[in-house]
Amino acid sequence: MRILLVGGTGLVGSAIHARLSAEGHECVLVSRHPTAAPDTHHITLDIARTIPSKWKGILAGVDAVINAAGALQGQDMQGVHAVGSAALYTACESAGVRRVILFSAIGSNRDAPTAFSRTKREGEAALMARDLDWVILRPSVVVGRSAYGGSALLRGLASLPVLPVMPDTAAIQPVHLDDLVETVLFFLQPEAPSRIALDLAGPRQMAFSDAVALFRHWLRWRPAYRLRLPAWAASGAYRAGDVAQLLGWRAPVNSTAQVEMRRGATGDAEPWRQVTGMRPRDLAAALASEPASVQERWFARLYALKPLIFGVFGLFWIGTGIISLGPGWDIGMSYVREGELGENFASLTVIAGALADTVIGLAILWRPASRYGLWAALIVSLIYVVIGTAMVPRLWADPLGPMLKIWPVLMLNLVAMAIREDR
Repeated sequence: MRILLVGGTGLVGSAIHARLSAEGHECVLVSRHPTAAPDTHHITLDIARTIPSKWKGILAGVDAVINAAGALQGQDMQGVHAVGSAALYTACESAGVRRVILFSAIGSNRDAPTAFSRTKREGEAALMARDLDWVILRPSVVVGRSAYGGSALLRGLASLPVLPVMPDTAAIQPVHLDDLVETVLFFLQPEAPSRIALDLAGPRQMAFSDAVALFRHWLRWRPAYRLRLPAWAASGAYRAGDVAQLLGWRAPVNSTAQVEMRRGATGDAEPWRQVTGMRPRDLAAALASEPASVQERWFARLYALKPLIFGVFGLFWIGTGIISLGPGWDIGMSYVREGELGENFASLTVIAGALADTVIGLAILWRPASRYGLWAALIVSLIYVVIGTAMVPRLWADPLGPMLKIWPVLMLNLVAMAIREDR
């Protein structure tokens, strides 16, 4: 079959693509970001900005469509989940592409307390309104060997020596990624039922903190002390996630997540089992079947440290710029004078360096520019070493080590560059 996979580079989409390709199907991937895989048939397209006519050429020769596209807080959820997806379904109906599988979210059909769940429900309604052989799958929290979003958060929290327990959170029913993939394969069969909506939930309900504890055990760490956060501390964590979203980072903890976690992620998986014959695997059993490697432990620790690394590193560069223009002005001028530069040129040098530091720090904090900010920080640090050595060589012998401390800063820079990507 020739299958159009929208959102094909995400957590769920990537797993489906890998399995379909292994089964001999031809996949055409659509996502907002270009893929690095040279042998992949990929179309870079923002689904939120599409109209039915835009899909006409893309759907040529396609036998089935899988829509696994999703947006989080801070992104165009209305465009991705509802308007853009509705354009796709209209185009499918016109092109005669009958089979359409949509990944929605568990519970969105029952209540919609956030824009995320409301737009997911609108997307479902748009698909149901079309004369198509549609299938709607509503997964709970998805876990698997790969990790992103909520599943990555579970691992990151599992690495902490103290487990923060958020107040007012409901139960979840984690579902394994492999079970989702198997379900898609089932519904791609010609004789598979259609015009059906199913909850994809694991066999066991559990508190979010208990799921974290299972991952901590899987990662071979001792049980962590559970610290129940007061409401104000939890609210601060969610607001911090909102700030990260405004800066372009995909934060799994934000005000949308706060409301969704209060609702929980549970559902009735019995219809799923009856229709497909699937036996969803239990989280503990699934983890036990795939022992954690040292790479998993590294990821969990680095995931928890990543926001601190970028936050501290960006604020460090901003701080040096502010200090250079403020309380550190005289010290900076004395260094430049020591290099026997003129007074006016010395002032321009200090101001230029301070502004450069500030711009670099802001770029590191703003995700779309973070790659350039990190490269600029690396280059400017090396330039500082060269200029400092030429103008004030005694700094190498300074007991406070201003020249020596550049090297650990460079190492942190390289770490940030290495872990910048989300997936």
